[in-house]
Amino acid sequence: MTHAEPTYTLEQLGAEPVAEFASFTRDDAARLGEMAVALVRERELNLAIEVHIGDELAYRAQLGSTGQPNADVIVGKRLVVKHFGHSSLLGRFKKDADPSVAEGLGPEYKFWGGSIPLFANGELIGTLSSSGESDVVDHETIADALTRFRA
Repeated sequence: MTHAEPTYTLEQLGAEPVAEFASFTRDDAARLGEMAVALVRERELNLAIEVHIGDELAYRAQLGSTGQPNADVIVGKRLVVKHFGHSSLLGRFKKDADPSVAEGLGPEYKFWGGSIPLFANGELIGTLSSSGESDVVDHETIADALTRFRA
């Protein structure tokens, strides 16, 4: 099964709902990660999935041919999320529109889609991330997993 590449605009990404929760536990991280893995399997994708609470890894699955290189990329995507407080794909779109957005940030910051912030009571408390496909598929998969999780 071939999954179509999604398209996004800066405006669409800026209007995406914020993943806000009253609380978010390790059990929530496992359920969210499992929902993301179910989507990866359903869509026959090659993705690594990670859920972090703070800086701690709460869930990881490496499907298909993914492995440590994908985990390393996720580190860089998470840096973008933590710095800006929004998805790494929105970070890429903003950087593409205005390269000065990345001024002062090193090459360890990966302005590629695939990491979304998780908030509790208005504070950034974690991330849901993926790596292995194109950055728009990475983003779409975890955004859809969040939608299912919140339903």
